[in-house]
Amino acid sequence: MQHLKRWLTAIILGPLVLWILIKGSTLLLAALVSAVAIAAVREYLRIIFGNDDRVASHALKIISYAVSMALVIGACLGSWQLLFLVLALNLLILSAFALSIFPTDPGVFDVIAKQVMGIVYIPVSLSLLVFLKELDGGTLWIIWLLIVIFANDTGAFYTGTFFGKHKLAPNISPNKTIEGSLGGIALSMVLGFVFSMVFFDSLSLALLTIPCSFLLAVAGQMGDLFESAMKRASCIKDSGRILPGHGGMLDRIDGLLLAVPVLYIYLVLVI
Repeated sequence: MQHLKRWLTAIILGPLVLWILIKGSTLLLAALVSAVAIAAVREYLRIIFGNDDRVASHALKIISYAVSMALVIGACLGSWQLLFLVLALNLLILSAFALSIFPTDPGVFDVIAKQVMGIVYIPVSLSLLVFLKELDGGTLWIIWLLIVIFANDTGAFYTGTFFGKHKLAPNISPNKTIEGSLGGIALSMVLGFVFSMVFFDSLSLALLTIPCSFLLAVAGQMGDLFESAMKRASCIKDSGRILPGHGGMLDRIDGLLLAVPVLYIYLVLVI
């Protein structure tokens, strides 16, 4: 039943995301990215701080949500300068926040460090999707990225289920296997090559996407393990329940968060 829910959720949300990417404007994509970023940041704060309202105060949550939206807006405007300004303002506001509660909570700087990591980890990474859309063929590259990441997850799941014997990271995610990891990487590289030919009709470009697909698959699996490690440290199974069969928003996009910067850098520096 859980497996069926995963597929039903993907079948329902997949066409909506594709419609926004293909037919929607950059502003509409930015709105979607903002909603996803805020949901993921909310889950991140819950994972990192648990249910400790003393630490994860409402003020810290509001700051995090506002900064997440501002980062996506900066990306929508195509301004790297605005992104850096928002990050600087985040540090400035957090400094004032830390000074205000330091007398009663000397451990506030640990809280600040975790918030900064979460902002870089989630909304900064997702903002790159907006920059990607503005590149030449950006919409197709985003769709290609989603296909590669989906292939990575699917290939790893089924290969690990039927052929997995050797544990990949038993202290972090006991169900993941080396065989599953290799299966996910292999399927990502195959589909990455096939769909690059379909989208761009260029053999030379398709050949360049093979190492890119490999890097994206590795980054995706690292992102998955990174989130699993956070949840294990906090004794949490799922980051949330917003997506039936998938858990939380962060559970669904964990692999994407580390893959997006890899693709952006690869497109800018290699392709």
